[in-house]
Amino acid sequence: MNHFETKRPIAIDLFAGVGGMTLGFEQAGFDVVMSVDIDPIHCAVHEFNFPFWSVLCQDVTQLTGKDICQAAGIVHQEIDVVCGGPPCQGFSLIGKRVLQDERNALVFHFLRLVLELQPKYFVMENVAGMAIGKSQQLLKELITEFEKNNYQVPSYQVLNAANFGVPQNRQRLFLLGCRQDQRLADYPKPITKLPKTNSTLLNYHLPNSPTVADALLDLPTIEDYPELLKQDAVKAEFGKPSFYSQQLRESGIRENDYSYPRCYDSGLLTSSLRTKHSKQSMARFQATPPGQTEPISRFYKLDPEGLCNTLRAGTASNRGAFTSPRPIHPYVPRCITVREAARLHSYPDWFRFHVTKWHGFRQVGNSVPPFLACAIAQQIIKVLGVSPSKFNHWYQLGDESLLQLEMSKAAQLYGVPSDVIAPRIKK
Repeated sequence: MNHFETKRPIAIDLFAGVGGMTLGFEQAGFDVVMSVDIDPIHCAVHEFNFPFWSVLCQDVTQLTGKDICQAAGIVHQEIDVVCGGPPCQGFSLIGKRVLQDERNALVFHFLRLVLELQPKYFVMENVAGMAIGKSQQLLKELITEFEKNNYQVPSYQVLNAANFGVPQNRQRLFLLGCRQDQRLADYPKPITKLPKTNSTLLNYHLPNSPTVADALLDLPTIEDYPELLKQDAVKAEFGKPSFYSQQLRESGIRENDYSYPRCYDSGLLTSSLRTKHSKQSMARFQATPPGQTEPISRFYKLDPEGLCNTLRAGTASNRGAFTSPRPIHPYVPRCITVREAARLHSYPDWFRFHVTKWHGFRQVGNSVPPFLACAIAQQIIKVLGVSPSKFNHWYQLGDESLLQLEMSKAAQLYGVPSDVIAPRIKK
């Protein structure tokens, strides 16, 4: 399928991961013709979910804008948007904010590729900590470099996913800019307010964001399916959906969703491999009140009437093989599944993740919630003067084997060294 014929605006997603930003931009009406990521596991899963576009598994530090255009087949066509979230754990509020952290160099490669590709607009996503303390200096330098190179860059904004219809308290910094010959896009205004908070004069009229219960209550009870101890998918009985979960269950149903509807079996529960907890752990989980942290594991127990805490990714073994704590289910004494995390992140049910829980949670936790990415992309669509339309045709997803590859096989598929991402050391 050649989506260049649709005349939709085109985007390139750098540091694309599994594709939260890609999906949000697609939902707003873009064709994200090229996604770049260094991790072959992420690239394989990305290819499964977006089989009609190109994935480039490569280190951005080794890429040029010309390389990307050639790989994407972009000839004599302007790129409308370059987006991406260069990894900057050195800025994270939960880690050390150290400008010397070598991972922060990727921000400058994002800058370099934007200047080489010369898109009309760019969107950079990062941790909120980038605007705090010493990190502000790097942010200022970055904005100055863009402005010296013919780009208008208004001040950054920190946006909370919960203000954009996502049942998760997740704050991220966004930097939105455009070429001097384009009209600046505004940052999106909140469409929902956080539940259980005092309304302000600015958002008193807004509906509450969806809650944890809205996201999870219609999902099948995984304890009823012993098959899920060995596999991540099963035919299952779903309950009555909330307004929020209905949007994730039916591909293409959401208002202002201009993504390509995917063919999938809506009676299949996916990304739901069960975790075996000890009786002692389950007893502690059971005794923990909703909205509190279990004292031994330090896992947070979800409050059904509140928001999910920020879902985080773990780290590779060269960063300590840290597995980020998964929240405890609000009703059942266990940690949530990858599918439940995806629901709390605004991923539709057709979207699949790697069958290994560790990879699946990393893919969710590393990504921009699609609803939040879509809200930003809609602002750019507006200033581009594009009126997207919905599609009646349904599109096939990729080969399911892409969801099952071990690192060595995924690396082989994309022709990269198997140690491009440090292997996880199981302890």
